[in-house]
Amino acid sequence: MLSIDFPSGLFADKAVKDKSSVVKAYHTLTFQTPKLAFLLPENKEFVGSWEVIDIGLDLEFLYNVQTNYFLTYKQDVQPFYRFRDRFSHKGDYGHALLIGGSFGKIGSVTLASKAALNIGSGLVTAYIPKCGYQVVQTALPEVMVEVDAESELEYFNPKTKATVIGIGVGIGTSTTTSQGFADFLKQNKTPLVIDADGINILSANKELLEVLPENTILTPHPKEFERLVGKWKNDFEKLEKLIELSSKYKLIVVLKGAYTAIAHGGNIYFNSTGNPALATAGSGDVLTGMITGLLAQKYEPIYAAILGVYLHGKTADIAVNSMVYETFTASDCIEFLPDAFLDLFKKEAPPQQKEAEEKKEETDDDNLYI
Repeated sequence: MLSIDFPSGLFADKAVKDKSSVVKAYHTLTFQTPKLAFLLPENKEFVGSWEVIDIGLDLEFLYNVQTNYFLTYKQDVQPFYRFRDRFSHKGDYGHALLIGGSFGKIGSVTLASKAALNIGSGLVTAYIPKCGYQVVQTALPEVMVEVDAESELEYFNPKTKATVIGIGVGIGTSTTTSQGFADFLKQNKTPLVIDADGINILSANKELLEVLPENTILTPHPKEFERLVGKWKNDFEKLEKLIELSSKYKLIVVLKGAYTAIAHGGNIYFNSTGNPALATAGSGDVLTGMITGLLAQKYEPIYAAILGVYLHGKTADIAVNSMVYETFTASDCIEFLPDAFLDLFKKEAPPQQKEAEEKKEETDDDNLYI
């Protein structure tokens, strides 16, 4: 079923109580702007795919409407990109320190470290358990390594004077690691990106949220977020909890998923890129490394979060032109990162040219069977 503007029975700004009363559209043609309800998981069965139709409303009025919700596209993130100076050197692009890993989970910190390096951090150090030393040194010759205890992190005492620290991937939640992590947070003053088990430890020790540096970036998936804030009745209440957590502790919270939601300063910035290919092991570790690497280059924290999430999703959008969702891995996310960067400033062909190119491709395909 095709819906025009809005599937009948669906609300723009509140949850549906009787789901049987809502039209289940396979495609929705909506007027002028996307609707908040389209971006929420609980409404996926009603909206299907969707596209926006310009009906000539006053653009100046739309741009000046007060809102707390934004959907970021290429033109929104382009201004964040910082072009490099010809006379710059690696010291100008910061030193990212990735603290993570445990026995059997060294891959997580390896992926995060590689992502930080590939997104442009001038220097990258991985702080890991001793058991992962050879793995990281072999897999990533460009990355420096410091070690902690044998099979898990215990002391959290890196010597590296980092620009920014990404912490939590693969560290586990043992008593020893949790205590070391807590002691580290209490004395740390360096900007942070916290993911995975780092968030799980925060959830079990919520008083630690008070000691985080302002604009610390948390990158939870929905279950990790639930551990932080408790259950919600519907996705609209989830967004309220997202803003509340971000505002109360002056954090940037990146709630991962389709249309990843980034909360900061009372606003939520939804991401327009990405697809189900990103639903794969290690994808979140890569995002942690990407955001950490952008922060190392002195991007403003909110810009680092928005741009990192946008590029992360764009790698999957580009990748599915040559592979299927199922075969995409977190390593592919890093491999397609150069293409995502190049796409940032790729000029889009006019509609008439696009149509002509598509027709030519169809003709070329037909010729294969002559």
